[in-house]
Amino acid sequence: MHTLKRNSLLLILTSFIWGISFVAQSQGGDAIGPFSFNCIRFLLGSAVLVPVILFLDKKASHNNTDEMPLHTQKRDHTSSNKTLWLGGISCGIILCIASNLQQLGINQGTPAGKAGFLTACYIILVPIFGLFLKKKCGWNVWIGVVLTLAGLYLLCMTDSLTLQLSDILVLLCAVIFALHILVIDHFSPLVNGVKMSCIQFFTAGILTAIPMFLIDMKHSLSGFTEWLPSLASWDAWIPLLYAGIMSCGVAYTLQIIGQKGVNPTVASLLLSLESVFSVLAGWILLQEKLGLREILGCVLIFAAIILAQLPSKQKSAAP
Repeated sequence: MHTLKRNSLLLILTSFIWGISFVAQSQGGDAIGPFSFNCIRFLLGSAVLVPVILFLDKKASHNNTDEMPLHTQKRDHTSSNKTLWLGGISCGIILCIASNLQQLGINQGTPAGKAGFLTACYIILVPIFGLFLKKKCGWNVWIGVVLTLAGLYLLCMTDSLTLQLSDILVLLCAVIFALHILVIDHFSPLVNGVKMSCIQFFTAGILTAIPMFLIDMKHSLSGFTEWLPSLASWDAWIPLLYAGIMSCGVAYTLQIIGQKGVNPTVASLLLSLESVFSVLAGWILLQEKLGLREILGCVLIFAAIILAQLPSKQKSAAP
C-alpha cells in the first residue's frame, strides 16, 4: 500500500514537471528547430543520469559484496543486462517516434491545445491495448478514463474537433505513447529504472539526430553552418537545460520508477495531469486567463484521478 501510494505520487510529480516544461519546449523548438531541440534534450537527459548511475552502482557494490557466489553473480548480471538493454532500446525507439510525430504535427499546423488533447487520447488506448495483454480494469477506472477525456476536451479544445493531416500525425503519436506506457509497465519491474531511462534517452537522441540533420540542418554543410549560431543563444539553452535535465532526466526516470506496480491505465490517468498543470502554470506564472470551462475541465480530471484510485485501495486492503 505504501509503495503504491509513493509510486502514484511519483507519477503525479512527473506530470507536474512535464506540465511546467510546456513553455520551455515551445521556446526551444522555435529557437533551434524542433528535431534539434528533441535530439539535444534527449542526449542531455542521458548525460545527466550517468553520474547518478555511477554513484548508485558504487553504493550497491558495497552492499552486495559476498552476498552470493561469484558465478551466480555473473550469470544474473549477464541476464539482467540483456533485459536492461532490450528495455532501454525499445523504450528509446518508441519515445523517439512518438515525440517527433507530435513535434511534426505541431509544426504542420496543429494548435498546441488541440495537440495536447489528441496526444492525451492515449488514456483510452492504454486500457484497450491492455485488454489484449490481460490487464483488466475495474469500472471505476473506465469511468475515470471517460471523465478525463471530457475534462481534457474542456481544458485543451477551443475550436471544433476536425481532423487534418497534422492532427492525424498527433493521433498516431498518442498510439505510440500508449505503447510506451505498456512497454515500461513490462520492463520496469525487471530492471534498474535509472539505467533503462539513460539508455532510452541515448537511443532516442541518436535516432532523432537523423531528422535533425535532414530537416533542421537541411542535410548540407551550408545548412549546418546556418544552424550552428542558433546554439549560441540563451533562448535555446535555458529551455534545453530545463527540458533535458528536468523533463527528461528527472521526469521520465520518475515515470519508469513510478509505474512499478501501478496499473498502466491508472498510470496514464495520473500522467494526464500534465495538461492540468500546464494550464495552472500558465495561469499562475504567465497570468493567462483561466475561465469556467478550464476550471470545470480541471475538476473533472481530478475527480477521475480520485475515482481511478479506488480499486487499488480495495485491492490493497484485501488479505
